[in-house]
Order: sequence, then structure tokens, then C-alpha cells
Amino acid sequence: MELVFIALVVIIVIGAFVLIIVGMRDASVGDPLEERLAEFAARGEQASLEEIELSQPISDRIIMPLARALGAFAVRFTPQNALQSTAKRLELAGNPRGIEPATFWALRIILAVGLGGVILLLMWRTGMDWSLGRKLLIVAIMVAVGFFLPEMMLSSRIARRQKEVVKSLPDALDLLTICVEAGLGFDGAMAKVHEKWENELSLAFGRVIREIQLGKLRREALRDMANRIGVPEMTSFVAAVIQSEQLGVSMARVLRIQADQMRIRRRQRAEEEAHKAPIKMLIPMALLIFPSICIVLMTPAFLRLMFSGTMRQVFGF
Repeated sequence: MELVFIALVVIIVIGAFVLIIVGMRDASVGDPLEERLAEFAARGEQASLEEIELSQPISDRIIMPLARALGAFAVRFTPQNALQSTAKRLELAGNPRGIEPATFWALRIILAVGLGGVILLLMWRTGMDWSLGRKLLIVAIMVAVGFFLPEMMLSSRIARRQKEVVKSLPDALDLLTICVEAGLGFDGAMAKVHEKWENELSLAFGRVIREIQLGKLRREALRDMANRIGVPEMTSFVAAVIQSEQLGVSMARVLRIQADQMRIRRRQRAEEEAHKAPIKMLIPMALLIFPSICIVLMTPAFLRLMFSGTMRQVFGF
């Protein structure tokens, strides 16, 4: 019975970590099964559907379907507001691996239970003579860490994606301006950005183009893009484009003004980060550099004093 319990806890923890790592990494473009079919067709090989499915990675065949099944079970006990908030945050993160809100909550619960079970197992096996209150506190801390770790990873991904979009936005506006001034329409200019670059902003432009082709109004597709990214610079850019379209203002002029403003904001952000650098350097300097300098400077003087006559008289050496 003891071995079964240990094996169950280890499987839960390993499975939770694998699900989180696989679920939070970048999504591959397109359907994996379609990509495998195209690959076999390009090679001219004859293969059955079962062989093609077995050639897919184990994450696409086993791990992600298991996570979706757990998510379908967890959705029954998760409040609707929490699911909507998680869906919004997953959109801001770019929908990594197409993970669903219920699946994300299932991963959080599995990891929390797994880490708490590991700590209980270690306490039971090592026979710690701690008080019950201390044991409960340690278990509660580990459960909280396991529950909030996926949320921290999601927040980190959102911040990284938004930073990448803000960093590439001025250059994208320059390319849009050049394309529009050369005679392309705004949709064609966005298609050029999507074609030339491979980053989060170009992927967002590509999604807008596909939505417009499917019949969505351009202003609605642009507003949805701004909401999916959640960056003030993108929101102001979309508002300027929609306003120029409604008022009949020259699109090239609006894009030129927006590109200049975004470039100024990028320079201001760089200056702000440069001003923060000395403050951020205080902690490593105080903890690492200054003690090392003191050791290097004070050690020779301390050794000389230690072997001097005064040191012998004071300490009785």
C-alpha cells in the first residue's frame, strides 16, 4: 500500500509538470495531423491514418488530450467568472498550444495537490518531529506554490509577448507607411508585414487579415486585435486607423504620424530603463561586490595585525 501511494504521488507530480511545460510552450502553426499528411505526401510515401497519427509527438497524442479531459472535469467546479478571466489572460498570452481555460485550471489543481502530496510523503517517510501546526504550514505553502505557479508562468508569458509587440511596433509602422505610400491598401500593407516578419505582431496582423477575409469588418477586427494584445500603444494605433477611415483622412499621413510617435515612445522607454539601472544595481553591489572588495582590502591588514605584537598582547597569543 505504501509503494502504491508513493508511485501515485510521483506520477501526479511528474504529470503536472509535463502538462504545464507542454501547455505553456509555443503552439505549432496549423494542425499537426495535416502537417504530417503533407509531409508524407511530399515524400511520396504510402501510409495509413493510424501510422500517421502514431508518428505525431506524444504530447499531441496523449498529454494534451489527457489535459483536455481533466479540464472538462474541472470546469464543473470552476466559477464562470474565473473561467472568463482565465480565457482573457490566455488570449493576452497568445493562446499557447490552444490551451483552454478549464484545462489550465485543471493543471493548477493537479500541481497543487501533487506538491502537497510530495511534502506529506517526505514528512511521513523522514519521521520529522515537527509540531502539527508547522507541518500544516509547510504543506499549505507548497500547495499555494503549486496552485499559483502556472499563473506566474502565464503572467510571465503575457509580459514577454506584450514587450515583444511594443518593441516591434515602430518598425512595423514604418513598413506599413512605406507600403501604403507605395500604393498598397492598408490590408495589403498588413499582409506584407505578416509575410516579411515572424513575431507576435506579424501573427496578430495575419489573424486580422484572415478575419477580414472571412467577412469581419476591418474596424472590429482591429479592435479585437488590440484587445487580444492589451498594449496601450496598440490601442492608440488602432483608434487612429479607425478614425482616419471614418473621417477620410490620408492613411499614409496617419501611419507616418503614428510611426514617429511610437519611435519617440520607444526612446523614452529606453531612457526610463537607463535611469532605473543604477537603482537595480544597488542590490547586487551591496550583496556581492562590496563584501568582496572589503575582503580583498581588509584581509592583508587583518593578517598583519594578527601577527603583530599588539595583537599578541591584546588576545594573549
